[in-house]
Amino acid sequence: MTNLQEAIEQAWANRDLLKETTTQESIRAVLSMLDRGELRVAEPTLDGDWKVNEWVKKAVVLYFPIQQMQTIEVGPFEFHDKIPLKKGYSELGVRVVPHAIARHGAFLEKGVIMMPSYVNVGAWVGSGTMVDTWATVGSCAQIGRNVHLSGGVGIGGVLEPLQATPTIIEDDCFIGSRCIIVEGVKIGREAVLGANVVLTKSTHIIDVTGDEPITYKGHVPPRSVVIPGTYSKKFPAGEYQVACALIIGQRKESTDKKVSLNDALRTHSVAV
Repeated sequence: MTNLQEAIEQAWANRDLLKETTTQESIRAVLSMLDRGELRVAEPTLDGDWKVNEWVKKAVVLYFPIQQMQTIEVGPFEFHDKIPLKKGYSELGVRVVPHAIARHGAFLEKGVIMMPSYVNVGAWVGSGTMVDTWATVGSCAQIGRNVHLSGGVGIGGVLEPLQATPTIIEDDCFIGSRCIIVEGVKIGREAVLGANVVLTKSTHIIDVTGDEPITYKGHVPPRSVVIPGTYSKKFPAGEYQVACALIIGQRKESTDKKVSLNDALRTHSVAV
């Protein structure tokens, strides 16, 4: 692994090395390890935080210039791209409904269900997760186990700028229809997002459950129940309503995650 990392770092600093066969083999080896789940762009640590493996992201970026465009035929369908499609779903134990697509370099753990959807290179999707119809998982995004990404959800990718943190959805989260989560925002475990919540690094995530509002940016605390909202902001031209997200409650800490989810949705009348 150390040798691979050194080869990637050297090629990142000197792009002329991309012409060498040994460098190309190193890059492709990293992508194959990502595809098998032996490497991750980001991984949880023992203290509950996340570690980003920057050199692995660099390998994903360097994979594009060494690949040649090729025609990919799937029955009557034709694609023209640099990255092959993921294969071997039966052996992986992954259910893939037409027209779902995952690219080589994305890892899908056993038990993942992909409705017609898209998972990009470098992403990691955990067991029991449903990627619902027209949901997209961007490059290098990390999706935990037993997550539900509802219809039309957009999880942002992150390759440029390279120093940006991947978008992270932790275990047992429910992400409602047409939610958009980008720019490395982290959703804490068991959180529930209602339909149409949009989160960027600068979005105000306001906990309104107490006597005074508490504002977060860049992350949603575990088990939060979140809906879209607005707040007033003054501009030179006047005062206007700006989009935000409101934490309106907490999902119960329960061993039965399905009961806990249903209870949160029913109690807080969350649109999904």
